[in-house]
Parts: sequence; C-alpha cells; structure tokens
Amino acid sequence: MSGELAEEHDWRRLDRRSLLVTVQMTGGVVTAVGLPVTLSFQGWVAMGPVIAWAVGLSLLVIASGVGVDALRLRHSRYRIGPERAELRSGILFAKHRSLSRERIRSVDLVAHPLLRLLGLVEVRIGTGEQSAGQEATLELRPVRRAEGERLRRELLRRTAPGDACAAQGTIAALDLRWIRYAPLSFVTSALAAAVGGAVMQVSEWFGVQEEVIERVGDAFRGMSVAGMVLALTAGALAAGSVGALGLWVEMWWSYRLEREPGGTLRVRRGLFTTRSVSLEEARLRGVDVVEPLGLRLSGAARVDAVATGLSRREEEDQAGPGTLLPAAPRALAGEVAARVLREPVTPTAARLTPHPRAARARRIRWAVSAALTPALVLVLLGVLLGVPVLNYLGAGAAVVLVPLAVALACDAYRSLGHALDGDYLVVRSGTLRRSTVALRRGGVIGWTVKQSVLQRRAGLVTLSATTAAGAQEYAAYDVDEGQGLTFAERAVPGLLTPFLEETPDPPGGAGNRAPSHSRPSQVNGGPPP
Repeated sequence: MSGELAEEHDWRRLDRRSLLVTVQMTGGVVTAVGLPVTLSFQGWVAMGPVIAWAVGLSLLVIASGVGVDALRLRHSRYRIGPERAELRSGILFAKHRSLSRERIRSVDLVAHPLLRLLGLVEVRIGTGEQSAGQEATLELRPVRRAEGERLRRELLRRTAPGDACAAQGTIAALDLRWIRYAPLSFVTSALAAAVGGAVMQVSEWFGVQEEVIERVGDAFRGMSVAGMVLALTAGALAAGSVGALGLWVEMWWSYRLEREPGGTLRVRRGLFTTRSVSLEEARLRGVDVVEPLGLRLSGAARVDAVATGLSRREEEDQAGPGTLLPAAPRALAGEVAARVLREPVTPTAARLTPHPRAARARRIRWAVSAALTPALVLVLLGVLLGVPVLNYLGAGAAVVLVPLAVALACDAYRSLGHALDGDYLVVRSGTLRRSTVALRRGGVIGWTVKQSVLQRRAGLVTLSATTAAGAQEYAAYDVDEGQGLTFAERAVPGLLTPFLEETPDPPGGAGNRAPSHSRPSQVNGGPPP
C-alpha cells in the first residue's frame, strides 16, 4: 500500500494558473469576434437588447472555456521517472502516454505573453520520431518556468564526448544590424497584400467600405491608372516593410545559439512569445544555407539544420523549428554553419561542379513557356472578343515577362551545382530561393534517380539523396547522366552499385560496372544486404 502511495506521489499536476490564461484568451477571442457582429446591427434594431445578448453570450463562452480547462487540469498528471516520461490526460477518455527517456531528443519551451506574465511555459518533449501511428511528443501546458528549465536539463542530460566540453559556449548572438534584411524577405509582399485585404474587410464590418473607396479615388484624382497602381503598390509595400520589421523583432529578439554540455544545440529567441528550441547533435545530419533572392542580392543568408525529428515548414520564410541563424551576412552564415558542424570550414563553401549546358536550355524553355502563356491567353481573348486592348496587354506582358523569365532561368542554371567535400555531399539549386545543402554522407540511406524522356535525349538525370532528416530528399537537378551516377557511387560507395548495368565486354577484357552507361528511370537504393 505504501508503494502505491509513493508511486501516486510521483505524479505532478499542471499549473492551475492556466485558468487565468484561458479567461484572458477566451475573452480576447470573444471580443474580437463579437464586437464587429454587434456593430453590424447598428441602425437595424435597438442596440440595448443586442448589447445585453452579446454580453450574456460572451460570459457564457468564457465560463465554458474555463470549465473545460479546469476539467483538463484536474485529469492531467505527468511524471518523469528514471526510465520514462509519462503523461496522463483526457476528460471523457483517459489517455496515458509514455516516452522512453533514452529516445527523448528535444525539450522545447514556449511562452506567449500571457504565460510570461504569470511565469509559466509550455514544455514540448519529443523523441524525433514522426511516424503517423505513433505519439512521439508530450506537451505539458503549462508549468512554472523553473520547472520547465529543470525538465529540460534533466531530460537532455547526456554524457558528453571528449571534445564536446571544449566546444561549449555561444556560437552566435543577436546583432541588431541584421534587421536591415527583414524587409527583403517574401514576408513583406505577403503582409502588403494582407494590409489591403484587412482595410477592405474592416471597412465592410463598420459599413464604410464605399466611403473608403471614394476617398482613395479622390486622393488619386487626375492621376493615370498606372500611376495610381504604382502609388498604391508602393504604399502597401511600405506598410508590409513595417510589418516585416515588427515580425522580425518579435521572432528574433534576444536570439542566441549555444552549444550546451552533452552535445546539445539550443536556440533562444522571441520578444513577446519566447521560444527555446533544443537540438541534440546526434540528430544533426547537415546544414542548409538558404538564400532567398532578396537576401542573396544583399549578400545575406540563413542557416537551417538538417536534422531528424524536426517538423517540415520550408514554406516559412523567416523562421522555422530548424532555423539556427536568421538572415545575416553570408560570411557569418558560413562561419556559423562550420561551427555547428564542428568543421574548420563550412562544406557549403566547397567548389561545386557545374551542370551541363543542356540544363540551362531546359530552364530557358520552361521559363519562356511560362511567360508566354498569359500573353497568348490575353491575345487569344482579344481576338475572340474583338477587344483590341487585350491584344496590347498581351504584347506588353510578353515584352516584360519574357526577358525577366530568361534572366531568372539563367540565374537558376548558375545556381546548379554538386560536390563531395570530406564527409559531406553538397548540392545547390534554386533562384527565388537558392538552397545549398551539406549532407553527411553517412546520413544517406538511398538514392532516387529520375529521368524523363526529354532528359534522356539530353543525357541528363535528376539525382536525389534520400535521408531520414530534414526534407527527406535533396536533389541535384539535371546532372550529366554518367557524371551523376559516378557522383552517387563515390558519395556512398556500394549503395547504388547493385543497380548499375554491366558494360559489354571489350575485346580481350572482362566486363565491368560503368555508371556512365546506366540508364535507370527511377532507382530507390537501400543499403545492400
């Protein structure tokens, strides 16, 4: 009996101050949704009863949210034992989840402003596994900050390798001069589009949309249509730039990349919502130096980790769970990548082998086709509908888009490259988002070789290294066929060999394997038995 009491005593509760957070968050959501709806009744009915009903419903929603959260806290317990981390939860259906401590690879701490105000954090404990049928993450929402830090230190405690202690310390820290790169990201254009949509939506809520449109027309009276479009675009981009600056400050304030005892990389950042992301170096398979077009033109780059167990969010332009360094000068990005990999020089700076000119021709054909399609559609509509202005618009679109497309295609070709550098294979591609990936050769678990009909005529293949980390596949596009297969065989000897064809026996000689004469359409190679 005493043993059962001791076991029950080991279970800990989540912090009950979560109820205060629920009240504030639910109240904010109710206000944001209910206020525009309530104001929309203005002028139709008496506002007194409407406001009374709105307040009553709001209080009911807030009380319901608090009640559900109170039940969640009452039925939630967690325990960190010598072998397992466990979480009990569930209101209607009890759930008991357990992770082996040997398999835990990350303990991340997140705290939005309301949690920070109360000294709380959310703790996310993960194993790095992403199997669809397996729960690989425990979320403790919330606990005290001191308790979160204690859990992080305890669960990530490892025996450090001999050279790890000497390499501990800060790898990179915030430099406010990096903020100049924030408006150069694609976030600026996205926020610019959002500004216009938000203005129209809010004006519709308050019933003044027509008045807003009239005032905009009056402000640009006497200006040509092109001038008005340019002015509105410039205004939206200016607003987007301000938003991008604010977003950058929120995400990267107090940024610090550190190497901790036991071989753990830790990224801390955030102004209002603080984030602490831990990455065990045993999960690291390489780095990805990302250069969106705006950053590349300004000499900047971002460093992402290629690691197992990180969620895939490549669409995020400024930050993701694997981002180790925000947009910073390219030289610094290379230095940080080298220190993260414990290399004297970053492999991403290796001299790359250029791809055949046939790869450039393919990109130019694609780009010209994509640029001419909208122009041809406009011309066709102009002919069919008898509207000459559409013909002029189509011709103008072709004059503007075709040279731009050809320039981007040539830049995309110049970005292509691959190389072997020590323990790493390096591939680079992209123009709007150029990516240079240095992947540990030991992390390659297979190859995919794809060859379309047009590629076969040009003697090209697309060669992709398969790995369990990052995007799971990193490609060298449009490589010379023989050169690419030789590259794969040298990168991981023996992995692709069973799938290569034998060349005919020369006179007086024995047959041998010749990658240059192989023509696979698609190969998924695994380690030979």
